[in-house]
Amino acid sequence: MVGLHDAGSRDLRLPPGQRPQAAWPVLHYGPVPRFKPERWDFQVYGATVDGAKHSWDYAEFQELPRGRVTADMHCVTKFSLLDNEWAGVLARTVLELAPPAPDATHAMVWAEYGYSANLRVADLAADASILATHRGGEQLTPEHGFPLRLVVPHLYAWKGPKWVRAIEYLTADRRGFWEERGYHTIGDPWREQRYSYQED
Repeated sequence: MVGLHDAGSRDLRLPPGQRPQAAWPVLHYGPVPRFKPERWDFQVYGATVDGAKHSWDYAEFQELPRGRVTADMHCVTKFSLLDNEWAGVLARTVLELAPPAPDATHAMVWAEYGYSANLRVADLAADASILATHRGGEQLTPEHGFPLRLVVPHLYAWKGPKWVRAIEYLTADRRGFWEERGYHTIGDPWREQRYSYQED
C-alpha cells in the first residue's frame, strides 16, 4: 500500500489554495454513460514497444493483478479529499503488460464520449497512480466513474478521467479535453498549475 504526505499536520498536506472537504461531490462534463459489460474493453495503443494494440475485455481486466493506494485527491475547484483508499489495477501494471516504446514521453487517457486527459508517461508510472474500481472498500458508483477511473494523486483530479477506456502512448505531448479549454498541460497542485497561461 502506498501513502502520500503521511507525515506532518493535515494543513501541510494541502497544496496551496486547497481546502479539506469531507463529502465527495459529483463533478464531470456530459452524461453518465450506461455500462454494458459485454461491449466494454480497455485498450492500450499508439507508441507501444511492440507496435501492437493491447486489449482486455471486462472479464479479463478483472483478472489483472490488483493493488491498493491510500492517497489524497485534489480538485482544481479547490477542494481536497484526504486519506482515500483506492483499489484497482496499478497503472504501472498496465505499463509493464503493454510497455511504451522508448521514445514515448506522454500518454493520452481516453474515456467515454471522447473525453481525454494528457499525462507524462512518468505520471502514469508513479507508485500511487491507479486505475481504480473501488474507493473506501466500496465499488465506485457510475457517477464517480464506474467501472474504471484513473487516479493520479500527485496531479489535479481532472487528470484522472472517469469511465476510462484506453491509454494512447505518444511521442510528443498533445492537449486533452480540458487542456484544450485552458487548463494546464501538467496540473501539479503543489505548484498551482491550474491554467495554460501559467505554463513555461
